[in-house]
This record gives sequence, C-alpha cells and structure tokens, in this order.
Amino acid sequence: MRRKIMTFNDIFKSSFVEKVTAFSAADTAIALGLAFVLGLFIFFVYKKTFSGVMYSSGFGVSLIGMSLITTLIILAISSNVVLSLGMVGALSIVRFRAAVKDPMDIVYLFWSIAVGIVLGAGMIPLAFFGSLFIGIILMIFANRKPSDNAYILVAHCADDAAEKAVTDTVKSSVRKHLVKSKSVSARGIELTLEIRLKEMSTEFINKISAVEGVSNAVLVSYNGEYLS
Repeated sequence: MRRKIMTFNDIFKSSFVEKVTAFSAADTAIALGLAFVLGLFIFFVYKKTFSGVMYSSGFGVSLIGMSLITTLIILAISSNVVLSLGMVGALSIVRFRAAVKDPMDIVYLFWSIAVGIVLGAGMIPLAFFGSLFIGIILMIFANRKPSDNAYILVAHCADDAAEKAVTDTVKSSVRKHLVKSKSVSARGIELTLEIRLKEMSTEFINKISAVEGVSNAVLVSYNGEYLS
C-alpha cells in the first residue's frame, strides 16, 4: 500500500492557512486609520466639553485606544462565527475597576466603542456622519451655561430677629431661595439656604455678615443638579 505523505496543509486542517490568506492588510489599515481619526475627533470633543476641575489626559487618550481596539476585535470576529462566540466568552470575564467620576464619561466611552463596532463592520459613512452629529449635539448642550449660579448659604443667627433679618435680606437680593435646614441650639440658630445669584460676587455674603445678630456667614458653591 502506498503511503501518503502529509503536507503543510494537511497538518493545519483547521483552516489556519485559509484564515491567514483571507487576511487583508489594506482593509485592516483603512479601518484602523479611520478609527484613529474618529478617536481623535472624540478626544477633541471631550476636551472642549470638559467642565470639571481636574482634567485627565489619560482618559482622553483611552478614548482613542478604545476605538482602535474595538475596531480590531470586530475585524477579527466578523469573518468567523466560531471565533466571535469565543471572543464574547473571553470578553465576558473582563472587569473594569476604574471609577467613573462624571456621568458624561460613560457617554464618551460608549461612543468610542460604538465607533469601533461600526467601522469594524464596514459601515464607514454611518460612523462618520453619526460621530459628526453626536459631536455637534454634545458641543451645543455640554457647553451651555446656566443663567444663574447656585450657592449654599449658612448663617449663624443669635435669635429670631436676626433670622428674620437674614431671610428678608436674602429675599430682596436673590432671584430664588430655598430653606434646606434649620438647627436651633442654646448658642443660636443655624440657617442653611440654597440661593441663586446672578453674578459670582462676594458682595452678597458681606451684606449678610453685616446683619445685626449674625455671628458667622458662609457661602459655598453648589455643584449639584438643579432646575432653572
């Protein structure tokens, strides 16, 4: 009986060679290049719309990396159903421990992932026009400034007369106010109010401190969510 000689293709019967030859360097380069461009656009929009105090350049760079990595993963799994199931199982064990400080950060992370998915699937016009539309919307609404500034006023009053004088001064000086808490003790009355000032000025707190019977007055910027 004639013995059959095994070839290189016979050894890799799992179509390994076919997968290598099916790889298109040009398509991969185009997809990754476009992902890099859109990742830079997302990074630019994030930098322009950032409204916090401590800007993190690392998070901005991670948006670019997220677009590139997601594009690479989609390119890998789009041509093979078995590989896609295995990739989903592998990614399901990944856990992210970094705390998200701003809810808007989630929007940019999801945007970067969506760009990578769409580009990896070959829908280039959808990725570009969709990113342009999202970027315009975020630039319009994220940079919109409130018409007034919210503050928390804490005033220590000696008696009821001083409390009434503080309340009257607040009513005549601010557009809107709300009593948040009132604490009464042997040392006097501690009154906490949420107020809205048109201008970021210290003149208002000086006026409160000048009220007779007020021993101490503190004005704190309030960064919480509120309705105009």
